[in-house]
Amino acid sequence: MNAHRTIFVTTRPPVHQRLALEAAPDELDVTMLVSPTPEEVERAISELDPTFLISERTGVVTEAMIKAGPHLRLVQRLGSQVHDIDLDAARAMGVPVCSWPLPHLAMVAEHVMMQILSVVKRSRPASTVVVEASDRWGEPKRCDADTFAINWSGFGGVRQIRGSTVGIVGFGEVGTVLAGLLQPFGCSVLYNRRTRLPATAEDRLDVRYADLDALLEHSDIVVVLLPHSPETEGSVDASFIDRMRPRSFLVSSGASTILDEDAVAAGYVSGHLAGIAADGFRSEPVRPDNPLVTLAADPGANVVLTPHSAQADLVLDVALRRREFTNVRSLLDGDPLRHRVGA
Repeated sequence: MNAHRTIFVTTRPPVHQRLALEAAPDELDVTMLVSPTPEEVERAISELDPTFLISERTGVVTEAMIKAGPHLRLVQRLGSQVHDIDLDAARAMGVPVCSWPLPHLAMVAEHVMMQILSVVKRSRPASTVVVEASDRWGEPKRCDADTFAINWSGFGGVRQIRGSTVGIVGFGEVGTVLAGLLQPFGCSVLYNRRTRLPATAEDRLDVRYADLDALLEHSDIVVVLLPHSPETEGSVDASFIDRMRPRSFLVSSGASTILDEDAVAAGYVSGHLAGIAADGFRSEPVRPDNPLVTLAADPGANVVLTPHSAQADLVLDVALRRREFTNVRSLLDGDPLRHRVGA
């Protein structure tokens, strides 16, 4: 018999809900709440008296919720954002709070970092120069410690990431990891999301909130990480592009539906955009008449397209999701907790 009642709070689509339920240990009796209000969560905790409260990526965990569960043994956040969990209340009630890093989202953040570097450094056109090298560059000379030809092709248009302003539209888990990856480059990071982070979280992540117009106006690199919704579909349109800083870069690794691909292509052709990197497309596999594919057919274009491969072969399946219950398993087995927060 399942002995440990568990409340699992999520905003994720049904396919992800199903995987989480299939991955849960057999000892758990899981009640899944999809996009609940705080009051609904508090009521469920009061009525079910759970052993575990699991919150996927986001969703406030208030003092009232924690106090409503007298037998609560763990609050587990799937992801790294814990700003909306009342850590002081949990500590006072003796309830441990743990985060759980999501490896597939870290993979996406790394991919975005690659996209940024690729377009800012114009790596694709630079590679074409090497591959198509000919005698027009002069007679090749063997290099040694004293003989070499820096930038022998006169390749230009390369810019620095250091000191740039990066604007992240859709600042969830991937954006959080990306902000950390950008810190060593000395970038200023602006972000935009529906709900602004508390000042303590902004300071910890070294990011600043901006409304969308201000973000587009001031960013050298705009990274779009929005999920799919009726409101976000096609939202990177001509108006969005026009509001971006001239000669800025557009990087997209959000939902496949976000880009108005005709408008994005037109922004590059006009010279308003200095480069484009995209990992998702409105039709997949990508159609050969996609305007971004047409641009990328020119090997000298600063257009970097990847086949929705930001996660590569790290598939979000039951086996991967089973790891998210590691701390639940640890408590049941009497083992130490991992990634404890605010202890």
